[in-house]
Amino acid sequence: MKTRIFTSLLLSVFIASNLSAQEITTTTTTTTTTIITSTSEKYGHTLNVGVGLGYYGYVGYAVPALHANYEFDIAKNFTLAPFITVYTYQNYYYWGAPNYPYRDYSYRQTVIPVGAKGTYYFDQLLKAGPKWDFYLAASLGFAFRQTTWENGYYGSTVVQNDASPLYLAVHIGTEYHINSKLGLFLDLSSGISTLGLSVHF
Repeated sequence: MKTRIFTSLLLSVFIASNLSAQEITTTTTTTTTTIITSTSEKYGHTLNVGVGLGYYGYVGYAVPALHANYEFDIAKNFTLAPFITVYTYQNYYYWGAPNYPYRDYSYRQTVIPVGAKGTYYFDQLLKAGPKWDFYLAASLGFAFRQTTWENGYYGSTVVQNDASPLYLAVHIGTEYHINSKLGLFLDLSSGISTLGLSVHF
């Protein structure tokens, strides 16, 4: 009897120490003892790196973007992640009447939004399996801009001076766990939508 109880305890500890995904409950029953082991998934300590399309208000069209964030566990099913995104685009300024420009001068603008992203995971509510995560999120930060003009242009260098530096976006997304360390995510956003790789530490 003691051997069976000891074996059951070792088995329970082994299973609990090797869980890497969703909340899983393991019940081991012996003749005189019932052992219940329960653990919850931790979403933090995760690096997310992706590429996608960004649309930052005044740009007027989608542009390629690189994005990275690192998640920390704050509360059950909730993480906070500092983020940085970079994208650049080329545009033209019509010097003269809008419809009859004397000369088209190009400029390149680089936009770097930085801030924090709060994410809530709905895996328990949706009863998702261990391979999937589903979430809603919101991002808040500032967008830093740098503008480089074409040589030969000496006019105003202000581009869209009514554009707010405040960066605000909402997200809905999912991640597929390839294994306990790697996952693929799709993040659809009102700001920058990305597809990328998640690394769990």
